[in-house]
Amino acid sequence: MFEANGCGNGASGRNGAMVLTMTADRFMSFSDDPQRDKRLYDLTAGNVRALALLSASTGMDCDLDLVGTLQVCSTAADAKMARAYVEQARSMGMPVEYWDAQRVAAAIGSEIYHGGYYDPAGGHVNPMKLVRAFKSAAEGAGATIYENTMIDHVEEGRVHAIRTREGHIVRAGSLVLACNAFASELGFFRNSILPLRDYIGITRPMSDGELGELGWRSPIPFNDTKTEVHYCGLTRDRRVHIGGGAPLYHFNNGRATDLDAAIHRQRLRRELARVFPKMAGIDFDLSWSGVIDWSLNAAPSVGRIGKYRNILYGIGYSGHGVNLTSVFGRVIADIYAGREDPWRQFAFYNSSLDYVPNEPFRWAAANTGILWYGLTERD
Repeated sequence: MFEANGCGNGASGRNGAMVLTMTADRFMSFSDDPQRDKRLYDLTAGNVRALALLSASTGMDCDLDLVGTLQVCSTAADAKMARAYVEQARSMGMPVEYWDAQRVAAAIGSEIYHGGYYDPAGGHVNPMKLVRAFKSAAEGAGATIYENTMIDHVEEGRVHAIRTREGHIVRAGSLVLACNAFASELGFFRNSILPLRDYIGITRPMSDGELGELGWRSPIPFNDTKTEVHYCGLTRDRRVHIGGGAPLYHFNNGRATDLDAAIHRQRLRRELARVFPKMAGIDFDLSWSGVIDWSLNAAPSVGRIGKYRNILYGIGYSGHGVNLTSVFGRVIADIYAGREDPWRQFAFYNSSLDYVPNEPFRWAAANTGILWYGLTERD
């Protein structure tokens, strides 16, 4: 197993820490096959419980708190849609709840939202601690992990030739791509995903008195219903973190700058003060960014590709990767072992992702979309 930097340096350790059920395209949205959506909910909710078992089996506390997750409604129209979704979901046996504005405010202390969709199956985790638990489990099962080993070229074949940046060649009969937004750097999925850069900031530890003033009475993490979503959570040591808003896409998958980081840090501070006015003036102890593998319709895909069908992959998590990546790990293991038939019932199995054009059209389309949603969903 090759890791370009240290385990968790990418999306696995740089995410918003929300453990969500469903896939991004099916989150609070039924397809034309609601029963299949129900099976997806059961699968992903069950996998959240599997993460808790992983933490227990490795003896590594991941700060995984299964307190549920809350999608707060930014508009009255969103609240109406959430209520309708919950009515149908509950009729199918999904244990989700609709919360009115008063109940949302009583839980998180913010009065700016119109309602909320509460999912008791989700939760909040320390992502780097979860990565370490997975690493421990993998090594315990016999895997060898080569960190700080960059792969810069893959020559496909019945036996792949995989070249490291140092010039070493490794040959393998099968290859698993678990690169998320960075898969295009190896020549895969360039026209399937957009690598969008997201930013997160985290405060100093808050006192019990400060949290009491905020009215955040439950440590439920929450995200809003905007396309350019903001999400917020509370760590066990009482730090408030917030991320999201308008992401960045640089021409030809380019890199972000220090100026980009400074601009987004200030935007996140403003949003935090809007959600919690009493936090105005509180700066972040730390801020960071990461890259999301966003598919145009927010749908993920897992399966096999290549001339010899010996390249396995999972991609397109679109913000739901904390939970879904380990689901797809199970799928990939079963595909490799020839046990893929049970997975064919799910829409994500070997699904074709919407086409993303090449430059300069991808840059123009991505930034036009970012600007459009920023203007039309403005508070």
